[in-house]
Amino acid sequence: MRKWILATGNVGKVRELETALAGLDLEILPQSALAVPEVAETGLTFVENALIKARNAARHGGLPALADDSGLVVDALDGAPGIYSARYAGPGADDRANIDKLLAALAGVSAARRTARFVCALALLRHPADPMPLLCQASWEGVVLAEPRGAGGFGYDPVFFVPDQKRTAAELAPAEKNRLSHRGQALALLRQQLRVDGALAGL
Repeated sequence: MRKWILATGNVGKVRELETALAGLDLEILPQSALAVPEVAETGLTFVENALIKARNAARHGGLPALADDSGLVVDALDGAPGIYSARYAGPGADDRANIDKLLAALAGVSAARRTARFVCALALLRHPADPMPLLCQASWEGVVLAEPRGAGGFGYDPVFFVPDQKRTAAELAPAEKNRLSHRGQALALLRQQLRVDGALAGL
């Protein structure tokens, strides 16, 4: 069985990625299991940050590494919180603090102008110097509500309303969310690439 490092310490992401990659004859190891240190996310885009994290994990862990960088892009806030979504309310901020800051920033903004999308960029590197990483990007359209709804998910899920589902991401069953979400879509693209070009053989 092949082994990959998952370049994240986010428990929610670990669960989602393990589920989405089931059936690929892979053992997914969180980077904490290999004592991979955290790395500064100094990129200016989701793709850049995903590459930084995957390269760091591959370098320290000695295995192929998969990383994602994702976040919420809100039109009325010129794309914020964007790549800073996880630390929008400051270093070490929890989900509630980030949501509170987001809702404060959108106070007085009409429902019609609260359009947003979750964005995910995935980077899969065979080794730290891989010149041809597999890259997949996807997005999930929605609207930011004025108050949280639902107890599932993580991050901004309780305030991310999905119009065609008439529910927030936090109100969706895990299997539904994994299928519909930005990360689920990006992982489906990754699986497709691995099947089409036989890239899994090199991993």
